[in-house]
Amino acid sequence: MGVSLYRTVKMGDMQALYFLEETERHMSLTLLPEGMEPVPWENKKQAADSLVQAYVRGDDLPGAYSGGKTMRSGGTVWGMRFCQQKCETDAAGNIVVETMLQSPHGHFCHYLKYLAHTGAAESWTEFFNTGKKAVTLEMLSSFSISGITPLAAGAAPGQLRIHRLRSDWSMEGRLVTERLERLNLEPSWAGHGVRSERFGQVGSMPVNKWFPWLLVEDVKNHLFWGAQLGHNASWQMEVYREDDGAAISGGLADYEFGHWAKTVRPDESFRTPAATLTVCKCDTIDEASDRLVSAMRVPDIASEQELPILFNEYCTTWGCPSHENIANILSAIQDKGISYFVIDAGWYKPEGIPWENALGDWRVSKELFPEGLEKTVAAIKEAGMTPGIWFEPETAGKASEAYRQEEHMLTRNGAVITTAGRRFWDLRDPWVRDYLRERVIEFLKSCGFGYVKIDYNDTVGIGCDKAESLGEGLRQNMEASFEFFQEMQRCIPGLVIENCSSGGHRLEPKMLSATAMSSFSDAHECTAIPIIAANLHRVMQPRQSQIWAVIQQKDSLTRIAYSMSATLLGRCCLSGHVTELTAEQWKTIEDGIAFYKAAAPVIKAGRSYRFGPEIFSYNEPEGWQGMLRVGNQGESLLVIHMFGGELPEYVSLRLPKNTRTEVQSVYDACHSKYQISDGVFQWRPKETFSSIALLLA
Repeated sequence: MGVSLYRTVKMGDMQALYFLEETERHMSLTLLPEGMEPVPWENKKQAADSLVQAYVRGDDLPGAYSGGKTMRSGGTVWGMRFCQQKCETDAAGNIVVETMLQSPHGHFCHYLKYLAHTGAAESWTEFFNTGKKAVTLEMLSSFSISGITPLAAGAAPGQLRIHRLRSDWSMEGRLVTERLERLNLEPSWAGHGVRSERFGQVGSMPVNKWFPWLLVEDVKNHLFWGAQLGHNASWQMEVYREDDGAAISGGLADYEFGHWAKTVRPDESFRTPAATLTVCKCDTIDEASDRLVSAMRVPDIASEQELPILFNEYCTTWGCPSHENIANILSAIQDKGISYFVIDAGWYKPEGIPWENALGDWRVSKELFPEGLEKTVAAIKEAGMTPGIWFEPETAGKASEAYRQEEHMLTRNGAVITTAGRRFWDLRDPWVRDYLRERVIEFLKSCGFGYVKIDYNDTVGIGCDKAESLGEGLRQNMEASFEFFQEMQRCIPGLVIENCSSGGHRLEPKMLSATAMSSFSDAHECTAIPIIAANLHRVMQPRQSQIWAVIQQKDSLTRIAYSMSATLLGRCCLSGHVTELTAEQWKTIEDGIAFYKAAAPVIKAGRSYRFGPEIFSYNEPEGWQGMLRVGNQGESLLVIHMFGGELPEYVSLRLPKNTRTEVQSVYDACHSKYQISDGVFQWRPKETFSSIALLLA
């Protein structure tokens, strides 16, 4: 069974290598940095692992103890035969490689699109049913890269490790690093038996356990392979191994993992969500992940260009906003450099009903706003701010009339899906779409809101009825959800949309592409805020990461600066006891706002580097963290947070080569000592839970 290099396609500083097994005509894909050559194929015991992984119902299932572990490399894959390949470059410089595989069921077409002037490419697969019978897919990958690591003969023991990002409520983005051997991802002594680490998330919160993000590192050769999937429902990724060459793949959660099956009728097709891929030679996770993040699409909203600061009243009124308390807040924050004012949850709730139980009807509370919201909107505009408002349009609370519209709700096995007092609209239903247009879009237009925060506070789970499978029902419903976001933007040009899902449960590329900003977390008042905010630099652009700075009356000046400095890691969202603060407290906030505005160009466009020890406890963090953001024009923002534990004599970090070191501005409530000498920054913190921020040029 001979395997030869069929084609090499240069993609910026990367190269895509297509290997063809000549007898069965199986095609595999390997990525390498430009200029690097793989070891000869015969130097590794490896099969040509297909660049498309799929399973069609009724075909032979994979063997070698795969059942329940993986659906890769079964009868459908081994029935594929390479047919043809096209490589074209468009006017923008994007290179698209289309690889067609013929099978008894139809054509599987894999697409790899280099995104010009970036360090990344997009990958997706489309199945075309060219036969005369319906075909039911139970798995179809968006990407599959094999032959890892192509620079080492044999299995490269101890040389490969994977990096993933865990996520739970208020603990988004914790880095987990494991060697392949610790996951049993080592070929057996006899070369028999499949090894697979399949992970992902099931439900309508795509970042409820893991981020759809993966890096594989060759520690000997300083190589990273990266993948990030854009999908707002159930998804999976796999690290797979049966021989010397490891493979990574991902896409929709398959039938075993997410109960997904899709029937494609004759002359129809089905396309997977896209994944972003990269490969690079570098020294750090931050450099590798920056290639994925830099390729992400961000909406171009005119009002967002200078990263304006916002105020959200949730941590001031705690779900009970009114015209009266908003007027008091406006008097305290007017002329403080704040551009958006967001009315959060509760503006619609009847008297005596908690805000979370009143979702769905979306009628303005007469008790809280006796003259309607128009008067409050006018007051916000008079204070020089863009008015914003909160919705959770995809659900209904148990005290609402909407909750009883069971014929329009999602069901599973015939029963309405209900979670702790919430139900979920079936967004595929035309009646529901019309209802939401009236209650949300027309409401925003008629009241004159320029900003909307869209929240989503529970998950449907494995899926819903009215499709070929529960997983496909979920995919269709969440596609309709995404389309509603797009419809809001079309109907109200310039509308600033904030993506929130109990904080960061929807921080994936697809939703980020449709929204100007996203809530980074529901971490409102805790000391872990800068830790979480720093984590997210690996999966999203800081200009989209909205970070809470909740200021309380009891806060010391050091604590206020700690909170304000955390927002330098993304977007600044103020809240808290702003009507009860002293002039001295306000001075520290105002200094933070002025520093933020000076730093905004670096936050908007640059590259991020994290320094410091691993932080184990988020509730009682110890140690320190440094974040350096190097702007595209050479200027830099350095933000360091001191946590609990023993206070060190000094914190020291070596700045990346060629980092400018002239200090332009400092934000430090403690007036502590620091120095920069020979590219090394040293800071002598005075207190635990303190911070310092510097602009360098």
